[in-house]
Amino acid sequence: MAIAHAISGEVLDLLTPGTHTTPDKTIALFKAKDLEVMRLVLLAGKRVPDHSVPGSITVQCLRGAVDLLLPDGTTALKAGQFAYVAGGVTHGLYAQKDTDLLVTIAIPGM
Repeated sequence: MAIAHAISGEVLDLLTPGTHTTPDKTIALFKAKDLEVMRLVLLAGKRVPDHSVPGSITVQCLRGAVDLLLPDGTTALKAGQFAYVAGGVTHGLYAQKDTDLLVTIAIPGM
């Protein structure tokens, strides 16, 4: 069964994993022509390989701790912290502990 994306004006609970609106796994919350938002779940020790996207992204740590791996070094994010990554910058993630992230990706050219 496909997971329905949020609709305009819908409220989602990001801090309670396993609920109807916030499963305990990675999920795309919504995707519009100019923006995509996902809740990314990483278990301790999990690494997201280095990659880049054309648009700017933000990474907000909701729970846990994650290393944001950037060309100039590593930045640690813990619950309640936020980071911005410019479009085209190579980045990766490494979960220091079980972590929930809110990732927003701007889609350029729309």
